Amino acid sequence: MTKRNENLALAAGALGLIGGYAVGKMLSASRARADGALPQASLLDTVALAVDVLAPTFAKGVIIRRPGAVALAEQLQLDTRAVQRMQKLRNKYGLGPLMLPLPIRKQAVVLAPEHVYRVLNESPDPFSPASSEKRAALSHFEPEGVLISQGEQRSERRRFNEDVLESNHAVHHMAERFLPIVDQEAARILAVARRKGELDWDAYAQGWYRLVRRVVFGDGASDDQELNDMTVALRKAANWAFLHPKKKATQARFFARIQDYLERAEPGSLAAVIARTPQTADTEPVQQVPQWLFAFDAAGMATFRALALLATHPAQEEQARTEIRDKPGTERKYLPFLRATLLEAVRLWPTTPAILRQTTRATEWERGTMPARTGVLVFAPFFHRDDERLAYAHRFTPDLWLHERTDAQWPLVPFSAGPAVCPARHLVQMLSSAMLAALIDGQTPRLVSGQRMVPGQLPGTLNNYGLRFALG
Repeated sequence: MTKRNENLALAAGALGLIGGYAVGKMLSASRARADGALPQASLLDTVALAVDVLAPTFAKGVIIRRPGAVALAEQLQLDTRAVQRMQKLRNKYGLGPLMLPLPIRKQAVVLAPEHVYRVLNESPDPFSPASSEKRAALSHFEPEGVLISQGEQRSERRRFNEDVLESNHAVHHMAERFLPIVDQEAARILAVARRKGELDWDAYAQGWYRLVRRVVFGDGASDDQELNDMTVALRKAANWAFLHPKKKATQARFFARIQDYLERAEPGSLAAVIARTPQTADTEPVQQVPQWLFAFDAAGMATFRALALLATHPAQEEQARTEIRDKPGTERKYLPFLRATLLEAVRLWPTTPAILRQTTRATEWERGTMPARTGVLVFAPFFHRDDERLAYAHRFTPDLWLHERTDAQWPLVPFSAGPAVCPARHLVQMLSSAMLAALIDGQTPRLVSGQRMVPGQLPGTLNNYGLRFALG
């Protein structure tokens, strides 16, 4: 059996195990709907949701992707099935939110656009990002991270993240230092690709992770593969949340390595920005950095998928080339069309498909009351790919992002939204769009392997690990 087939078999086994566990638990649950309560899904619909939506999402890996499971999901187009299942629930139960009859916790699924905005805009209270599932997972590698913090600690850590990452600025003040790093690592990626005869995920990812380490910690971390290995080990454990014991020794070495880099505060890095950013006893900067590495991992996947979009849409590729033609090097601080291309890649294939919240108190809705401590799921692919509502659902439409969006529009939330929106969103877009520019400037990548990209009917799942490009 080949390694690929072994991975597919393991992924299928994981999918069946998770789905079977969920089905068994839910079939044992039966609760009558109380007066004034929100609508509740039937047991059969809840089982279908678990099989079509929840099991594939978690089998692919929420914290770090499992390549075999992603390949299987692409082969079976499981994300398309997931969206279709959500459409059936919406059409049957209406606007919701829809409660699920789970035996071990209260859980709701959001079905209406206006409810997406309410949940995101009213975070962290009463819709806390620190859900039970998220705390169980992220505690493996960032137990004091902002995403699972509450109260004054969360406020301080959020302030720190926003200050260092400059979340309210489209262009980070370190752009003139960071953009040459992008060009250098893109040149490395292309050199490796030319030696191999193609640009594949392995060649791209090695350069992307070097870029991330240099931006966050400085050039001294560029070849620190051990740091990357520790990150991967901790995130693999985090995929299993409370079902996997903590890797305490690895976690201790991981934090010690980050602390060492932060103490060095190499000039020209985010570590140097951290050193001059005000801190309190609650800040815990060492514990905020792992989330940045996590976010940049997702950005790397989105950027590679964005390259596939450009490689299969000649008109948009030419529009991108026009944008970069007169913007060499550090002039590529702001590339609106390439940023829009990245956002479209995340809309089409969300890197955070399950946006989770948990109520801190009972909340009132048009159709009833949601109890305190209810988990709330916003399944982003449903809203991003709802072809019953969106004419552009399966098309590459970067123009969507070239104007300011408001809550009155359909909820396209590639970086979440509201007070808990990703604080790294602008830095990620700056670096990713600059990487795209460097990869297509002077060469013409053409997709030679991977899911067939048919303009107007793009696949519901795109396996970034299987994409390969020829360089013309």
